[in-house]
Parts: sequence; structure tokens; C-alpha cells
Amino acid sequence: MIMKGVIDPDSRIADLVGLLYTLTNIFNGKTDLYMLEKEMEVDVDDLMPIVYTASLLNFVKLENGDISITEKGTEFIRSGIKKRKEIIRDSIRDVEPFYTAIEMKRFKLEDLQKELIRNGIQRFNSPSGLHELEVIFIEWGVYSGLFKKHGEEYVLVA
Repeated sequence: MIMKGVIDPDSRIADLVGLLYTLTNIFNGKTDLYMLEKEMEVDVDDLMPIVYTASLLNFVKLENGDISITEKGTEFIRSGIKKRKEIIRDSIRDVEPFYTAIEMKRFKLEDLQKELIRNGIQRFNSPSGLHELEVIFIEWGVYSGLFKKHGEEYVLVA
């Protein structure tokens, strides 16, 4: 099995927009992570979840302490809300927990958590694991239109 990256539960769409906007408009697409941290006025511990997720989804590239926006990141930041949702929907399909969720098509978070653990994804094997999954699914999955929530279940849409 190929190990897939996992979306960080502390990363939010608004943080992605802020990161890409700052990279584009303040730093002309590329800067040192330290400078980005100073400009965004956040602690590195608060910045890294969205940097990691943006890199995982190919919105930014990290190299030798520098961060640069990719073509996909530039397209995202220049797009309207409908296109942004489409780009996110397409981007999250191959990362966890969405890869496994797409295979399941319809599930309760508890069942998804068990399947992820069975597949070797230990990130959500903790007391806060279900909450983290819920945050990720609402923030990325439902927002992008990939999933809809029906009661306790999440259902694959697209």
C-alpha cells in the first residue's frame, strides 16, 4: 500500500486562503518560512499545519526553508468561490481521510476511523480522533461539495 498524506486537522480553508494571498500579494509568490511567519503574525506552530496541508495538496512547494506558490495555488487564489471549491474537491481525493472515505462512499465517522486504523493511518487513533475527523470533513469535505452530511452519516456526492 502506498502511504498517502493526511490532512492536518488544525488546517482551515481560511488559513489556506490567507497563506496563498500573503505569498502572492506580499512576497510575489516566494519567501522564507520565517518571513512568512513574521508577516502573517502567527507562531510557527500555528502556521505549520496549513503549510503542511497546502504542500500536501500541491498549492505550495517547500524547499530549503523557502515556500513558493505553485500554479495550482495561483489558480486557486485567482478563482471565485465555485472554482475554489472545485479545486479543493479535486485536490483532497487522493489524501487521507478522503481517499478511504471515497472508497466507503457512505459512513459514520466511527466506521471511517476504524477503517483508517485498519489501513495503518494512526493519526485519528486517539481520544480526539473522531473530533478531528469531523472537523476535517466539515472544513474540507462538506465545504468542497465532495461529501454531504445526512444525520450521523457522511455521503459521497461527487
